[in-house]
Amino acid sequence: MPVGSPIGSDVAPTGAPALQLRDVGRRFGGIVAVAGVTLSVPAGQRRAVIGPNGAGKTTLFNLIAGEFRPTAGRVVLFGEDVTRLRPHQRIRRGLTRTYQTAVLFGGLTVADNLYLAVRGVRAGRMSFRRPRADDPDRARARGLASRVGLAGVLESKAAALSHGERRQLELGMALAGEPRLLMLDEPAAGLSPGERVRLTDLLLGLDPAITVLLIEHDMDVALRVADAVTVMHNGRAIADGRPDEIRASATVQEVYLGTGAA
Repeated sequence: MPVGSPIGSDVAPTGAPALQLRDVGRRFGGIVAVAGVTLSVPAGQRRAVIGPNGAGKTTLFNLIAGEFRPTAGRVVLFGEDVTRLRPHQRIRRGLTRTYQTAVLFGGLTVADNLYLAVRGVRAGRMSFRRPRADDPDRARARGLASRVGLAGVLESKAAALSHGERRQLELGMALAGEPRLLMLDEPAAGLSPGERVRLTDLLLGLDPAITVLLIEHDMDVALRVADAVTVMHNGRAIADGRPDEIRASATVQEVYLGTGAA
């Protein structure tokens, strides 16, 4: 399973990749957090990035999103080198993301959070005009709430939502940017079994045109959602393959699942 190689004809769409990492690395002083990662994610693919704590997964996400600048290598988004672009510039090119800890406006309603997310990706987003009742962005916010299963709690404050509902709201806010590449950082963290099932169903129901890259410690969620998996260890991508290949890999069992794991 060489890293960056095609993952079967059924999951390797033709055309320009959504994302290419070319020998990407990041140092923090003398600490190497990410080292020489080369990866190609075809448009429309669902790829999980897994590995033990400290493997470099979140640092890699921050490099892709533009929150850190690589100390080596290049990041290419839909054929454009974006290595030096800031996060908001990458958002305008179709990349949105979620975080390990949900970033929401707790004192605002679900509808207002989604409305601000819709406005936030457009020109004139800092307008202080009160929206009209027939504002099309309000309608878009309601549509997003329905897409992520929150139509019944539109007027609830975000702070009053359950943990699972907050994750659903964060997903809705990420979708407000009409992403071409959606990055999800541990979306199932802290969810109950029922909430994990609900979230997994939402992810499986996403528009197939959206490329999805997710970090996930819950192997059931990661391997059900993904059609390709990259395994990281000590800042490097050490394996790449279909979910069934990753489950069967002795290397992955040793460094991530534990030697002898099923």
